[in-house]
Amino acid sequence: MMKKINWKVLITSLILVYGIAFVGSIFTTQNVNSAWYETTKTSITPPSFIFPIVWNILFFLIALSIYFAWTSKKAQKGSAKKSIAILFGLNLFFNALWSFIFFGLQNPKGAFVELIVLWLSIISLLFLTYRVEKKSFYLLIPYFLWVSFAGILNGLIAF
Repeated sequence: MMKKINWKVLITSLILVYGIAFVGSIFTTQNVNSAWYETTKTSITPPSFIFPIVWNILFFLIALSIYFAWTSKKAQKGSAKKSIAILFGLNLFFNALWSFIFFGLQNPKGAFVELIVLWLSIISLLFLTYRVEKKSFYLLIPYFLWVSFAGILNGLIAF
């Protein structure tokens, strides 16, 4: 039996995630074609047009992950909703902060340190969502893998 879609939560999740994504993109889009970035990026960096495609897919998956975690049966009991809100909120903040540090401040070393915090926040989300709602957990795996790859690229630039 399919569960009825809670449109209010789904739309809120999408607006929240894409709103934060927009904030991060403010720093990224104006600098991704800059002379600084062109001379900084590594030879294994994918072409620039790949990033918005991948990130839009990932942000959609993150929004779905929030939705499934928030509406799960386990989230309706206890303090799971509070944990979901706090961990996803921190994660989205760290996601946008990376763009500000890397592209806005043009500080690859600082961004690398911040990316480790972002990566740890994704691991925390994976642990939480595994306990609360498996669908939510699986939707975050591509995000974890992409940020891990981004960490490699950022590390190559920083060090």
